[in-house]
Amino acid sequence: MVTTQPPPTSTPTTPWLRRFGYLLVRRRRLVLIAALLGTIGLAGIAAGTVGSLSLARFEAPGSESDRAATELADRFDTGSVDLILLVTAKTGTVDDPAVVAAGRTLTDELAGSDGVAEAASYWSRGNPVTLRSADGRHALVVARIPGDADTVRGRILPALVPELTRGNEVIDVRSGGGEEVFRQTVPQARQDFLRAEMIIFPLVFVLLWLYSRRVLGALLPIVVGVFAMIVSLALLRGALLFADISTFALNLTLAMGLGLGIDYALFVIARFREEVRRGRNQHDAVAYAVEKAGRTVIFSGLTVAASLVVLFALPFDFLRSFAYAGIGVVIGGILGAVVVLPAILATVGTRVLRTTDRGESTTGFWHTFATRVMRRPLVYGGAATLVLLLLGAPFLGLRFGVADDRILPESAPARQTQEIIRAQFPAEETDALQVVSTGEATNVREYALALSQLPGVAQIDSSAGVFIRGERAGAGDPARFLRHDADGTWLSVVPTAEQMAGDPVELVDRVRATPAPFDVLVGGYPAELADYRSSVVDRLPLLLGLMLVVTFVILFLMTGSVVIPLKATVLNMLSLAVMFGALVWVYQEGNLSGLLGFTATGTLDPSIPILMFCIAYGLSMDYEVFLLSRIKEEYDRTGDTTTAVATGLQRSAPLITAAGAILALSFAVYATAGVLFVQMLGVGMAVAILVDATIIRAILVPAFMRLAGPANWWAPQPLRRLHARIGLSD
Repeated sequence: MVTTQPPPTSTPTTPWLRRFGYLLVRRRRLVLIAALLGTIGLAGIAAGTVGSLSLARFEAPGSESDRAATELADRFDTGSVDLILLVTAKTGTVDDPAVVAAGRTLTDELAGSDGVAEAASYWSRGNPVTLRSADGRHALVVARIPGDADTVRGRILPALVPELTRGNEVIDVRSGGGEEVFRQTVPQARQDFLRAEMIIFPLVFVLLWLYSRRVLGALLPIVVGVFAMIVSLALLRGALLFADISTFALNLTLAMGLGLGIDYALFVIARFREEVRRGRNQHDAVAYAVEKAGRTVIFSGLTVAASLVVLFALPFDFLRSFAYAGIGVVIGGILGAVVVLPAILATVGTRVLRTTDRGESTTGFWHTFATRVMRRPLVYGGAATLVLLLLGAPFLGLRFGVADDRILPESAPARQTQEIIRAQFPAEETDALQVVSTGEATNVREYALALSQLPGVAQIDSSAGVFIRGERAGAGDPARFLRHDADGTWLSVVPTAEQMAGDPVELVDRVRATPAPFDVLVGGYPAELADYRSSVVDRLPLLLGLMLVVTFVILFLMTGSVVIPLKATVLNMLSLAVMFGALVWVYQEGNLSGLLGFTATGTLDPSIPILMFCIAYGLSMDYEVFLLSRIKEEYDRTGDTTTAVATGLQRSAPLITAAGAILALSFAVYATAGVLFVQMLGVGMAVAILVDATIIRAILVPAFMRLAGPANWWAPQPLRRLHARIGLSD
């Protein structure tokens, strides 16, 4: 092994990335000192990020439900229920005198608590059947707590719930409601991720050691991954100055930071080893690795970032948060792999070399396999495509729904409360729709009668009385619906338990389609979820179009071809179809629910699948760039597509397979999570990465490129001239 190094040299005609690599070699000590000090400083900034992240809600600003909530708050000083207290009589029923007294005392205590705007209960509202369980053992106390999610979930509920759920010798008290469900989701998700990370780090180290057979070779990719996490968290701290970022962005930072950091580091280290095998000294090998692998890492980062940038097109802070986190991870991964890692390799690079790093071979298993595929591209490609289409077929049955308490594990207190309400109460008054007049209201009685006859409606509460199935059932509390505006009113549409357990959005559509004698806005929790789902789904074509255009442009700038970006798009869509097929088969239809420990609802909330689409598309392009860069390098050298594909696959497939297996296994660990969103992310991403790193890259890419032949590199003459002027190359 070489122990002394000649001075690294470069000339003005040397590609700029190689010149940059030589600069890193010459200034390696300065780079390492700056990296160490910078990491310490960034870690200090990053430490304050976690506490500054927001608790986002699933809401669509400016939607009908949002405007209805504003009308209710401004004109009637009321709104949707945020907190539910489930009161259970330890003996007898909730109508026993001791229970009545305890229930009224609890209601008064809740009403006087800090942050609570209004509170009511079965006992304070005249004993309505909607607030009493069928067996008489349970009754509900409900409260409205105005404020943003950080205020309600971060300050008020943590202080309020422990005080009010203590119970006594007469009653037992549990907490529930939408805000309480999602308050409990955040710490559970954080616990899931921390537990997973404790498994992932040693597991990844072992896998990297098995791949590199060197301790340093296993440690360096993890160091780059951790560096990417720190950079991303520090950049998020800056983004927090002008944007609200969800706490779930932290989870994405941990998952993607380690994965991308390892991918990028492995690619640079593998190229360094290859250059050493070609006979270059340590410092020259570093410079050439920066030139070749660094360029690929930069292109890969651009594609991943571009796939996440499109989330900014959605007007939802929850989804935009992941764009900030993902872009930060990419920046950190590129800096770690292209700047910090080469300086380390220039210093201790010989210690990452295997004892078998001698000479260079362009043949091997992957070369032989690619050659076999390209001899019969239709047979192999057709069979692989058929397998992927079969695996993705469940995707055709995708049904978007809304998230509820069943995203939590069965052991979560809020879910246990909601399960009792779902099973024991005939109606879901706590999830009632609110129909608000925007001006003078007339013929309220006739309108309430019409609404009460809709399928899925348990009863209507209004200023004209209580209506059940087309008949007036009582006077109710008229003053409740006429608080501040004598000319206006609002109605409460209480859904049945069956409707809420099925498709609450369907009821929202029915209510909005019912003709009203005055102008109305329909709000309430089901309407908020319906508007959020509709807003997200309606923007899917825009999201998809932007993603395809941006990644197409990047791959064109890299290759000068219009065929290869189209091929990459089609193949990536196949791998994504398999991922969504798995999500539908498992999480919508409930297969493997016993093994994975979740409850299927028959639908999927659109937020997480959209996020997964963006991440998976970016990572698929990540591996596409890795493979394509080697193929193009060989094609530029030989001019023969078949040889270039076989040689490129031989040189990149072992790395892609190893990186894909490590990343997929890292995501698969999240299948142990208790929060359904986290579990879906882990399982879906693991499936997408495994399919992409194996069937797509090993079979379909060689088959397609063999069939396309010289056309792989085709572009119209105007675009070829454009690429010659602005193409991204050395």
